[in-house]
Amino acid sequence: MSYEDGLVFVCAECAHEWPKEAATADPAAETEGRSFRDSNGNPLADGDTVIVIKDLKVKGATSTLKAGTKVKGIRLVEGDHDIDCRIDGFGAMKLKSEFVRKA
Repeated sequence: MSYEDGLVFVCAECAHEWPKEAATADPAAETEGRSFRDSNGNPLADGDTVIVIKDLKVKGATSTLKAGTKVKGIRLVEGDHDIDCRIDGFGAMKLKSEFVRKA
């Protein structure tokens, strides 16, 4: 529950205030989501090819994912591990965008 107080809205429970302009901003910009970037700051998109930049230990596997491994056709998802992909020899896997660079 909130109420107007001049140029701001105020939460009746916790007294948090925010400007009215933020509430009337373009709703399309809010649903656009966050931008995904690789370790060098390049934007990533679904279907991109990326390269792993460091050796990564894989839980449940006897070997590590080596630096330089090319991953094709990534899918971006929300969460801590924001890349969903399939890697030959490892199968389906989730990666963090900070450990890859765009190919």
